[in-house]
Amino acid sequence: MTSDLSEEEMRRALFGDAEPAPLVTPPPVPEATAELEFEKPKAYLQKKKVAKAFTPRLQVTLMVGNEYEGKMFELIHQADTLSKLLAEQEAVKAARKKFRYVEVVEVKSI
Repeated sequence: MTSDLSEEEMRRALFGDAEPAPLVTPPPVPEATAELEFEKPKAYLQKKKVAKAFTPRLQVTLMVGNEYEGKMFELIHQADTLSKLLAEQEAVKAARKKFRYVEVVEVKSI
């Protein structure tokens, strides 16, 4: 190796040729001649409100009272679930807030 390189040769070795690369220009973009106009959607094109989907319901019939072997009242509770067990638990929980004695009579779908 020779160590007697000139400054110009060292620059050329490190950075390449001193000539700038030819500039590449992108093709011109055609300008839009017509302006876009936005209109409000017409009433018949607007999205219609979707009716509520069918919600499965179960009806739980309970006999409730506050006296042991006393007067009992019939209480009907509607639950938004398909599970009979969950509907029964939900109804008993709601009835226990007011009544001391709760007995499940029937669970049926509506």
